[in-house]
Amino acid sequence: MIVMKIKAMLVDDEINIVRNLEKVIPWEAMNIELIGTAANGAKALDLAREGKPDLILSDIRMPVMDGIELLRQLRESGYEGEIIMLTGFQEFDYARSAVKYGARDYILKPIDYEELQLVIERTAAGIREIKINELKETAKWRELSELAYEKILLDLLMDYTSFPLHRLREEGDRSWLDQRYWMLLVDLDDYSQIARQDERERKLVHFAVRNVLQDALSSELAEYAVLLTREGEWCVLIPLPVTGLPAASMAATATERLRAWSEQVQQAVERYVKLSVSVGVYPSPLAAEELADAYRKVQRGLQLSLENRHILIHEQTAGTDATGSSFWGLADGLATGLTQGDSAKIEQTLEELGRSIKEAGGHNSMRAEQMLHFLCLHLLREMRSVGLLGSSQEQTVWAKLEDSLNVKELVECVHLLIRECQQVSTGRRKSPELLMASAREYIQKHVARDLGVEELAQHLGISNSYFSLLFKQHHQETFLEYLTRERMELAKSLLLHSDKSVTQIGKLAGYVERRYFTKVFHKYEGMTPTEFRERAKPGVTELETEEEVTDGV
Repeated sequence: MIVMKIKAMLVDDEINIVRNLEKVIPWEAMNIELIGTAANGAKALDLAREGKPDLILSDIRMPVMDGIELLRQLRESGYEGEIIMLTGFQEFDYARSAVKYGARDYILKPIDYEELQLVIERTAAGIREIKINELKETAKWRELSELAYEKILLDLLMDYTSFPLHRLREEGDRSWLDQRYWMLLVDLDDYSQIARQDERERKLVHFAVRNVLQDALSSELAEYAVLLTREGEWCVLIPLPVTGLPAASMAATATERLRAWSEQVQQAVERYVKLSVSVGVYPSPLAAEELADAYRKVQRGLQLSLENRHILIHEQTAGTDATGSSFWGLADGLATGLTQGDSAKIEQTLEELGRSIKEAGGHNSMRAEQMLHFLCLHLLREMRSVGLLGSSQEQTVWAKLEDSLNVKELVECVHLLIRECQQVSTGRRKSPELLMASAREYIQKHVARDLGVEELAQHLGISNSYFSLLFKQHHQETFLEYLTRERMELAKSLLLHSDKSVTQIGKLAGYVERRYFTKVFHKYEGMTPTEFRERAKPGVTELETEEEVTDGV
């Protein structure tokens, strides 16, 4: 079994004692690394700040700064390691004053080295136990939080959330929400070829590319997220460390740095997956609430570039032509109309598409063909991501797209795609309104359960992303916000019209732990459940009030 190595430091102005400590104590056998020695507290303080030892053996009486003052300043600076004090018998009463600064133990001089070794071994065992528990907690947190972290970032990118980040910030340590991000958008150049493969092969390609992207920058970046935004497209979000530098200073070298990372990504995918990718770059640091807008801007510029193995810096696309902007509006309009089942919106957008094509064709028919081809590809990817295009319908559209060589045939391809999507939507026999009505009914019946998007989407027979998109479109809030509001309204009703305890009401409202229920309720109503009940029904028991004080609200 491998024993965790810890670091130790020796502090004493008597060089002979230091040498004896170095030689007599079997540091290596105890798996302890001596990182240095110091002859007084001042030098020890600097060494400790730099080396961060887990254990310090320090004499009491030293010139410049004694051991007690060293201990005091270490604790004030946030040092949490262990300190064993070496002291003479006549200094023992003075040494006891270090108790308030958390000295672990005291060893009297002349030193009994066997006793000291036992003390060190016991202290080292305690340090290792703490470190192992911290590692376990960190690993557990990473395992539990990684998916939630990526889910929140993906929701922000896709604009599935109305951004209640202040609530998340209040739920413990969520410092990453206050970070700013750089963004790389990686897009497969040969998506049309990959998309026609069967589902198993497509999943293998996406799995392989994501793994490559997760490793491509790991030698330079300690942390970054790789999110599959849609088939053949990944967003790489790189959190900026908190440096205190102004944004302008951080951005000075950002473009060069991001371009180099983009090249690394391209080389890694080409080397390990044998595929070509283009990379869109947003070089300015982004706050979390800016991610969705930046993602769309980078995506538009990248898709409209019509080049392979390209690196496109967003600022270079600021002057995108009016035709390109118009086509993006049309693409968004058609995608929204299809996901909402809004025939009127689809017809209106198609009319605008016809006018736009005539205007573009009068200036540059090749540009119109390129834009229509892009429109077909974009809609194919969007409709697949929300499950509005079955495999057989998709193959029909792909076959038509391959045979479409001019503006007229490409327009027909767009119309074919729309008809196929509408057939799939009709085949579901449920309009978006009926789907959402069914979702609301299911939530009301199971509000006390641990409900999630996956369960609702499965119940309705649609994809998770389509459910999230529909839910926000119809309710103007996310599923989580809606569920919390429903639970809080139920809790308020029970508090007013029943004699059940706060704990019982919390469970009926979907909160197993009373403390968490009280915390959420307080954020929602600005008061605890007991305070809410007391205002309407005077005479609340002292026990409930005391419990909520204990809950830390």
